[in-house]
Amino acid sequence: MEVHTRKDSSASPAAPPSDSQPPPVAPVQLTVVKAQGLRAIKSDISATLVRVEFKGSVLGDSSKADVSPDGTANYNFLSSFECSSAGPISLDDLVQQPVLLTVIEVVQKEKKQKTIPLGQAVVDLLPLLQGQCSLEVSAPLYAVPTSPSESLHPEAKGGLEVTVFTPEPLLSEAHFARGSLLSVTLEAAYSVPEAFAPAGPQQSYVACLQVPGAGEQDFPLIFKNGILNLGDEKEPLPRPKKWPLDTILAPGALSIPNSFILGGPFEDEDGELNRPEDKEFRTQAESKKRIVWDVERRWFLQPAAVLLLQQQILECRLWPVEVCRVVQAPTSKGKANRVDKGDEDKQISFHGVAYVNLMPLLCPGVSCIRGAFRVFGYQDSEVLEKTKRQHSVLQDLRTRLRLSKEGSWTPGIGSPRPAPSKAQKEDKEKPSRDKDSTRRMSNVTKIHLPDAAVEADSVASPSLDGQQYAEAGTFLLLEIKLDKALVPKRSREELSRRIKEMIPARPPLPPRTSGAKKAVEDYHKHISSIAMSILKEYHKLFGKQLPEHAALDHQSLEEQKCQLNFELNTSGHYFAFKEQLKYAVVKLVREKYLRSTAFESQEELQAFLSELYVYLVEQMHIALNQLLFEEPSAPAPPSHTTQEQLCLFAREAEFNKDYKLASLYHQQRVAQDQHSIQPWLDYGIFYLLLQETARAQHCFQQALSLDPNNIQRSDQPKPVPSLLLCGIVAVMLQHYEEAEICFEDACCLEPSSVLAWTLSGLFYELQTNDIQAEMAFREAKKLLQAQQRSSSEAAEGGGGQKDVSAGCVSSPSPDPEEHVSERVPDGSADKQPEVVEPVLACVAPKEEAIAAEAAPGAPAPGSGLGQPHCSIFMKAVEFLLKVNAVQLVHRALAHELLSLQGAPSCAYYLALAQTYLLKEDLPSCEQSLSEATKMDPIDPNVWAQKGHLSYLRKDFGKAKECYERATSFPRDAEDVHFIWLRLGSIYLQEKEYSRAKQTYLLACQSSASCLTWLGVGIACYRLEEMVEAEDALSEANALNNTNAEVWGYLALICLRGGRELEAEQCYKYTLKLGLSNDALLREIHDAQQRLGFGNPAF
Repeated sequence: MEVHTRKDSSASPAAPPSDSQPPPVAPVQLTVVKAQGLRAIKSDISATLVRVEFKGSVLGDSSKADVSPDGTANYNFLSSFECSSAGPISLDDLVQQPVLLTVIEVVQKEKKQKTIPLGQAVVDLLPLLQGQCSLEVSAPLYAVPTSPSESLHPEAKGGLEVTVFTPEPLLSEAHFARGSLLSVTLEAAYSVPEAFAPAGPQQSYVACLQVPGAGEQDFPLIFKNGILNLGDEKEPLPRPKKWPLDTILAPGALSIPNSFILGGPFEDEDGELNRPEDKEFRTQAESKKRIVWDVERRWFLQPAAVLLLQQQILECRLWPVEVCRVVQAPTSKGKANRVDKGDEDKQISFHGVAYVNLMPLLCPGVSCIRGAFRVFGYQDSEVLEKTKRQHSVLQDLRTRLRLSKEGSWTPGIGSPRPAPSKAQKEDKEKPSRDKDSTRRMSNVTKIHLPDAAVEADSVASPSLDGQQYAEAGTFLLLEIKLDKALVPKRSREELSRRIKEMIPARPPLPPRTSGAKKAVEDYHKHISSIAMSILKEYHKLFGKQLPEHAALDHQSLEEQKCQLNFELNTSGHYFAFKEQLKYAVVKLVREKYLRSTAFESQEELQAFLSELYVYLVEQMHIALNQLLFEEPSAPAPPSHTTQEQLCLFAREAEFNKDYKLASLYHQQRVAQDQHSIQPWLDYGIFYLLLQETARAQHCFQQALSLDPNNIQRSDQPKPVPSLLLCGIVAVMLQHYEEAEICFEDACCLEPSSVLAWTLSGLFYELQTNDIQAEMAFREAKKLLQAQQRSSSEAAEGGGGQKDVSAGCVSSPSPDPEEHVSERVPDGSADKQPEVVEPVLACVAPKEEAIAAEAAPGAPAPGSGLGQPHCSIFMKAVEFLLKVNAVQLVHRALAHELLSLQGAPSCAYYLALAQTYLLKEDLPSCEQSLSEATKMDPIDPNVWAQKGHLSYLRKDFGKAKECYERATSFPRDAEDVHFIWLRLGSIYLQEKEYSRAKQTYLLACQSSASCLTWLGVGIACYRLEEMVEAEDALSEANALNNTNAEVWGYLALICLRGGRELEAEQCYKYTLKLGLSNDALLREIHDAQQRLGFGNPAF
């Protein structure tokens, strides 16, 4: 059906009605212009007329019109009706059903005219409520079958051109915008009881539910004429929705134009029976006996009704949808047949009810719910308890449906009205001119329902036939849709604007690099700058032209030099140059010569100044030669340490509680690439470890500001982790409005993120917003099930073997929590997954450092959360622990415990053990680890955790046993790098140097660092393997030249090798860097005393 709108030009535009009330009386004029393609329906047709019906009432018949050879008949028939809130036709009627147009063939036979229905079309009047005053409609015309057994092609074979006009808008735009159009589509009832059979008396199936109506009265939406389908084939998809019309002769006209039932995966539905274990039952039920409606009922909610709907959902989230089987009896021409009371009680049976959860409609942006809902036997007490409805809707409609047989309006279609007055009753009893023709065209079957008084007792008690619904597993497939969400959702643009407002504008940080080479380069730059300034002064005094002989004698040069010095001194340039060089020289002394303290004697000062002067003059000559001869400067060499190495060094420093050094490494990572998001995220997570929440927030906001528009680019990670971490920090700081913006933006930006929805649910639950919390958890579970399903399908298709634990399938989605700890720094590229999002790649063992801080002097436990899990809450626990956001861990663990159908998982006990370890509750931690061992005794993370616990208790023997067992499994533990470090240190303490060497070499093979090479060097030194020891210590010094212990062992090796100058230099660096190992320092002093060199004090 094509609809064209036009403005009325014949009359001056009327003022729009008030926003609060629709117009009291609004005439609606409908003109049937002509019919086309009539001969496609019937070739030998000569004359026709058109009948216009609305709401079961005939508005009029046109005069007879001849049909042209091309199948066109011109009617130009005008009909009208008045629409008013108190009249028989209200605005609600325009929403619920269309105008029915019937083309009737007129046959002249023996001086009599015989009429035969030829085709029918419908016109939807809903656009009139949307502010339009005029419609031009091309309605498809469907043929009327000549016999019940005739099968017609579903496509229309003709058309009617219709115009609809109202002098003024029926509703103003503001009024319609504040209201909402409600559409309820009842598709079918599946897995119906075996007692449903086509044999016996004519039966029909009815369903109904109530929606807020005018005032305080609810309006019932009735779905009649459900068809029992015995076919084995499923219902086709997509298939059109149908009008709720009874007076219809052409089945094709029942289809609503451009409105289809699309279906979809049952896992994405909002109702019940959407779990993976329900798939087989759903599939079988859709192919068996079922009741099909496919009917859409519409209802316009006035602004007051919209508020009432929200209030009713808040008061009770479950709404009853009643269903029953009734016996149909055709209407006779005489009086209605009287039915005995005993028979009347039997005409309604199988009274059931489905409970539809409408709470998702109160979530922001949600305007539609669709799903399967189980049907149970109707019991007043149960319905009252669940829905707070005191009586049945069918019971309320019995009297009304029976009385409606006497009126001219079809029951269940019009809006609720008060009881008719006496005058109205008298008017209804008057014979109508079109009564006979109406009865012929509207031979609708009526529903006989028993009296309310007789049936009250039977409804109140449990019905035996109604209980068969539960036994058969019957469920309704239902869709409830609003044209606009009850709770508007913030737009993407508004969320981005709010995020930008949260991030204060800060200037970019200057690059911060240090070292002797940088200090020398700065000195060269200052020398070059001063030389250029002096050259400019020289040109001002003596010009740029050289003498004719291209050379000056010595006397002239001396005179120019004296004059230049005089000008520089008198102008103040000399002192400015001096001050400019001072900072560069001080920095060079600190970085190159490591001098930052006062000298002990004047002789030492003079010796140092002489050495420094010679070096500065040499570097000055180098800088001047580069400037004067214009030699191209070599490109800056790449940094020796990569981002991955610096990340590993920072983790090791946190692991050893050297937070100052860890902060330095994080700052170096930020300075190395200020436009990368990952270093800022790791830096903020480090501040969360130190419980410096404000600084962590600054880092996360800085990471978020690197992509202010939150636009996904191929060269940048998604900003979802930044948003989540900003939201977590805002929760810690009790900035709940900012937290809501961050979580909502994260879900909007990455709607497939399980973690984003789960954390949003935890936040909303913290705010006691149960509606949005439930919606967020349901969405997260739905996404996780879809990911597990796709992983299972990929595995079944030969996609490769994956190491998973106990029935769980790892998720393939790019969620932030998926790859937090999967990235292995430096040298482990072969262990990385194919798709790694650089989100939180370097934060895996940070929770160990938390435990180390909680228990001074002892290392911290590992996470033990590396195996895949099937719970959204365990994913959240894993992420929260890895980003040091332990405040929300207990809430997630509580949800995990409540959602479990059996015993808690191994991952649950591992996370619980870590929380106990943070509180230094070692006995409870040991108990949780014991439970984890019972759940999965071959999990390396369990034994790693037990090793960490024993290390905290200084039980190094048991710790060594646990670590050895953790490293003996085919699958590595999450924190295997730190297991190697601790196990190697235990071997060194127990003087098992060969095993210590092999252990540290394994650590070097996976992730080389200064500490791993230091361990190799110490083991080799104790084994008297001096060459290998020096090589290993040199590697360690190359990775970190500020480790005092490395310099100390290098000093020992130089002493053993008789290299006096090198031994003395290494010893100086050992003291300057502050060696804290007293035993090593005593060993160095003993060697110096024994050999007689290596100490400048000698």
